[in-house]
Amino acid sequence: MLINIRPNYFLCLLIMATGLLFSCRHVTKTSEETTHIKTPVTIVPVAYKSVTSTVALPAVATFMNKSIIRATITGTIEKRLINPGEFIAADQLLFTIRTREAMALKKNDQADSSLSFKGLINITSHKEGVINSIAYQKGDFVQEGDEMAVISEQNSMVFILDVPFELDKYIEKNRNCRIILPDNRQIGGTITGKLPEMDMQSQTMRYIIKPQSAERLPGNLIASINLVKSTNEKAMVLPKKAVLGDETQTEFWVMKLLNDSTAIKIVVSKGFENNDEVEITKPEFLPSDRIVLTGNYGLPDTARVTIIKE
Repeated sequence: MLINIRPNYFLCLLIMATGLLFSCRHVTKTSEETTHIKTPVTIVPVAYKSVTSTVALPAVATFMNKSIIRATITGTIEKRLINPGEFIAADQLLFTIRTREAMALKKNDQADSSLSFKGLINITSHKEGVINSIAYQKGDFVQEGDEMAVISEQNSMVFILDVPFELDKYIEKNRNCRIILPDNRQIGGTITGKLPEMDMQSQTMRYIIKPQSAERLPGNLIASINLVKSTNEKAMVLPKKAVLGDETQTEFWVMKLLNDSTAIKIVVSKGFENNDEVEITKPEFLPSDRIVLTGNYGLPDTARVTIIKE
């Protein structure tokens, strides 16, 4: 018996062709939609301004001069009127010493009629400063010439700046500098001299900076000095987030608008930079050029974009 399968065969072909047609239309439509997707971006022009390239170096506060308070007579400390860390003025009373002879007379309950000062000697400071250390307490016995206390002279406060040898050439242009304290306050300073020897471990030159402030600062305070390396009066500057880089930070680029809907990749060279801005040394941009500020991350070359306003 013969079975006629030709009509069924043509029906299957018709169904397959119809499905293929609809599938092609769907792919084409999806591809067209993908092609027209645009990334929203904001733009910024290139700014031209004066920028300064600096390098931050540590500086430590120290007292160049220290006064040693010595006993002027042998005896027992009757009074101690100071404490470590206390600020004292010039000619301030520090100790009172009862002489050895007065102590002997006191034991024998006899009046010391030969000494008009009743056997008490006052020890005063020579200059103002901060009490660095105290060697004796009330009631201790001291001999003439013993070191009783050490005073760090306030007017001898300086900052010691450690400068790598290769940066020594920049010192002349930084004779007047700014001392940045740990709380971000700044005071003026003047580089007044250089120590004759380098630090052996760090191999740095050591400069003396005299602060231009009467503020009392503690010794061993670590501050920062920004040395100026170079100045460009008319530098091309962009916000830092407008400049992209690769993983190794060896290549940098920006996305520049070719027109209102296309951004192209431009490789750039960087100069000075801080937390907010980057100097662009190459290529030369025009004031009319528009650089993508936000939305630039991950954009390919000749990306489709749409400009939005913040």
